Parts: sequence; structure tokens; C-alpha cells
Amino acid sequence: MKTNFLELSIVLCFTFLRWKTMEKMNPTVLTAIACGGVGLVLFIKYCNRQRVKVKIRNARSRRDASFQQAEEAIQQFSTNKPDAEHNGISSLSLAELTERLQKDCLSPEEVLHAYMKKALEVNKRLNCATEILLESCQQLSNIENYRHGLLYGVPVSIKDNVGYKGHDATCGLLCKVDNPDEDDCVVVKVLKRQGAIPFIKTNVPQGLLNYDCANPLFGQCCNPHNLQKTSGGSSGGEGALIGGGGSILGIGTDIGGSIRIPSSFCGICGLKPTANRLSLRGLSSGVRGQKSVLSSVGPMARDVDSLALCMRALLSEDMFTLDPTVPPMPFNDEVYLSTKPLRIGYYENDGYLMPSPSMSRALRETKELLERAGHTLVPFTPPRIFHAMHELIVRGLLADGTETLLNNLKGGPVDPCLAPQIIPYRLPSWLKKTLSAILRPIFPRISASFNAICGVSSIPDLWRQHVSVEEYTHEFIAEWQKIKLDVLLCPMLGPAYNFNYCGKLTSAISYTVLYNMLNFPAGVVPVSTVTPDDEAELDKYKGNFGDPWDKLFVKAVRGAIGLPVAVECVALPWQEELCLRFMKEVEQLVKDNRK
Repeated sequence: MKTNFLELSIVLCFTFLRWKTMEKMNPTVLTAIACGGVGLVLFIKYCNRQRVKVKIRNARSRRDASFQQAEEAIQQFSTNKPDAEHNGISSLSLAELTERLQKDCLSPEEVLHAYMKKALEVNKRLNCATEILLESCQQLSNIENYRHGLLYGVPVSIKDNVGYKGHDATCGLLCKVDNPDEDDCVVVKVLKRQGAIPFIKTNVPQGLLNYDCANPLFGQCCNPHNLQKTSGGSSGGEGALIGGGGSILGIGTDIGGSIRIPSSFCGICGLKPTANRLSLRGLSSGVRGQKSVLSSVGPMARDVDSLALCMRALLSEDMFTLDPTVPPMPFNDEVYLSTKPLRIGYYENDGYLMPSPSMSRALRETKELLERAGHTLVPFTPPRIFHAMHELIVRGLLADGTETLLNNLKGGPVDPCLAPQIIPYRLPSWLKKTLSAILRPIFPRISASFNAICGVSSIPDLWRQHVSVEEYTHEFIAEWQKIKLDVLLCPMLGPAYNFNYCGKLTSAISYTVLYNMLNFPAGVVPVSTVTPDDEAELDKYKGNFGDPWDKLFVKAVRGAIGLPVAVECVALPWQEELCLRFMKEVEQLVKDNRK
């Protein structure tokens, strides 16, 4: 643990006193002062360690108490209503569930307790939940007032950083424990007004800027398809809970792939909307303030229709009234339900990260299905991806030289999944630039990354960086419009990694983070699983650069036979409905092809 400012001040004071009085004081007194100073520093460190332990204990105690109370509520419900349906509820699609709720074939009380029970079972295996929201049981008392809502009686899971009154939004950080939200965030308020019942909060990586899912407060979240693999992140608890059957609909956030990566790893669907298509008011962040790479809040579910229903419910007058900064654009069903053939751009390799064999195969097979269905597929190359990744994305995301993230990590342990990522962040800028210069001839990608994590040098430099992002966005759109694309088909990072590789491979998120910087809506659809041939092909994988990151990538994805593989669907800003329509097309074609 680093010496903090208080400790340093004490040491300097004692040094100063000794220097000023060393000629007048006797050696015994000086020794006593020195020993007292050392003792005080050790005492402060001890107190800090105890404070850390208390905070972690508080967070875990609240979690465990909520689980216990939820189990008691489930038991009481089963005793009071022994004939209530339980087993079949979690197997229903969202469309089937909402229909049965509206027709009173199922009651919201039955459904909530069924999903609470299932979520607790899934959590025991995956460690994907951080707290049961027991207020959900109280919400049942006035749920009939919201029968008109599109999500009437539907239990919804929410990511840890989604604000819920009276509960911490920790972001996996010690500094945010024991700091409960004073009000629900806008998205939660709208969900409730649509009749939905937020009932559980889910696990995240420490600080959110990581695509694993582990933190010192709640531990490691596992993949529902393989307990030796990560669920992805940062919405990894959501991905695991939904993929494991413990939730039918969830809310995540995405700043570099945080909805899409866990959706891909866990075999579910997820949508990252255009930033501010849905309100971000009341959501917690680990690096709030930066504007080069934008965060979004969006839905995660088992199928695309569920994502569309969630967007339809959220894009309501309530959303636009509660947060007038959100454009008043209701969901456009005409676009979502359209059957017009699409002109689809595609690329198999972005030139930065060579896809894994399963990623490439999934992309090619999806392209062929779309062509056979009558859509036009056109090759597309993302412009200047090396420049975009380092100078626009990494330098923009860490414009403060990583100071905000590192400050949030102070005073507590760093999780093993994050530790490799922040080692270079803690180096002084002169050393980062020196390493960048040394590595440039042999490992240009790693060299450029060391240079980029220095951040910007001044406010004018930050303004220039923002201008560069804007210019690149228009350059990308110009390439898109030149070949008259409707949408874009891309590979999606996968399959799920072995533990503790995400922090070593921040380079691997180029397929997702690009669309945060561009602020395009993007969604993920599972289309296949890893085959033995895919696994064997890894032996031939060299990567685009042949550097240590390419070698680490092979180790990260090994041992994945049977795990889900997805593709990514992208549209231009504010065209979420078209993006979802494209995702639905892919989903249906894959389903028909399997039959």
C-alpha cells in the first residue's frame, strides 16, 4: 500500500524537527521522537487496514442479509400459496411472460418469487449478485396501479452501478461503500412506472474499466457455461445471471463493450444504444467526466424481441419528462418490424486484433446466411484503426493520465483481474514515454499504448483531442455513406476468457470500444458455439502483430469448446430500431438454419 499524504506529512514534520533541534536535543530524546513517528505511521496503516476490512465486511454483510431475507420471503410465499406455479416461469420468453401477466394467468407475486428463487440458485454457482432488492416485495402492494405498463409484473435485474434508492452503487470500489443512493436513477423510475420490478443488483469489476468481473468486495463472477471462464464485464453479473436463467431482463452499462462482451461470453443478446438515447442520470461511474469515449445504458436479455420491448417501454413520455436532455424519440416500431432487404457492410478483421478462429467462422457463416436471405453484403474497412485505438480512444478515455481511476482505487486492495492493467498506469509519465520509445521498433502496438496512457498534456491538448474524435467520426461516416450502407456486421470478441487475462489484454476490445467513441448503437447476437476445429486452429494463430498481446490472446481463449460465439450488429447514431431489426434478422436466420 502506498504511503498516503498524512503519513508523508508526519515523516516530514519529524525530519524537520530533528534537523532544527538536533544540535540542542539529546540523542535519547531524538530517538524517542523518531520511534514515536514510526509508531504513529504504523498505527495509521493499521487503522487503514481495519477500515478496509470493516467496509468489505459491511458490503458482504448487506449482501448476505438480503439473500437470507429473500430466502425467508420465498419460503413464506410457498407456505401461504402452496399451489403457486414456480418451475415453468423461468423458462418462458419475455413475450410469453408479459402476455400471461396481462391475462392474469400468472400473478406478479408468483413471478417475482419464482425469479428470486432462481436467481439465488444461480448466484450460488456463479457469484453474480451483489444484493437482493427487498423493496421489490413491497412494490407488489401497489403493482396494480401500473397494469397499463409494457413491463407489468416483470422482474428486472440491474447492474451494481445503476442507482437504486437506499442502496450502494459501489462500482466494485471501496470508496463507494456505505454511500447509498438518495433516489432511484431515471431508468429505474421509468421501469417502475412501466410496471417492472427491479429485484436484484449484479456484480461488476473493480472500477468498471475492465472487462472481467471481479472485485475485492464481492469476488469473482463465473461464466454460466463454464465455471473456469469469466462472464466478461463490466456488466458481467448481468450476463451471468441472465445466461444462467436467473433473470429474464437486465439493465447494463457500456463504455468499451461492457454490455456486449458479457453478452457474447454468456450467450445472450445485448444492446448498447447511442449515448443519451436512454438517460444516464443517477448512474455511478469510475471515471465520470471524460467525454471522448461515451458510456451508454442499455438492455440485456435472452432474445432480441426482449431488448426491443425494453427499449419500447423505456422510450416513453416518463423518460423524456424525468430527463429533458434525452431526445424525445419514442421507439419506432415501423423500422423495427420492416422486412426491406438491407445493404450490409462487413469486415472479418479490423487490422488491430486478429479474430479468434471461432470469431472469424461466426462472421463468415452469418454473412452467408444474410446473403442467402436476399441482403446485399459489401466489404468495409474501418479507417485508421491503429490511430483511432491509441490517439482517440485510449488517450481520450485516460486523458487525465489515469489519475481519476487510481484515486478511486486508493486505500484498498486491487483485485487480481485489474492489477496487470494498472501496473503501467502507475508509472511516471517520463518512464512511460521512455518505454514507448524503446519498444517502438519491435512492438509498435505496445509502444503506442504506453504513449497513449500518458493522457493529454494540457487543456488545449484535450480540446485538440476532442476535435480529432469529431473529425474521425465524420471520416468513418463518410466511408459508410460512400458505399451506401444501412448497417454493419462485425466480429464480436470471444469466446469467453480464462480468468485473469482481461486486465492483460485491454488491446482486445477494438471491436467494441470503437463504437463507443463513434457513438453508434451496437448490439450482440449469439450465432454459434466453439467447435473442436476452432480450438485446433488456435495452434496456427499468429495475430496481426505477432507481439506478446497476440500470444496472450491465444492463452486467454483456449479451452472453449462448446462456449457461445456471437456477432456484432452496428447502425448509425440514433438508429437503435434499425440496429435491433438487423439483430432480429440475424437471430431468426440462425434459428431457421439450425432447424
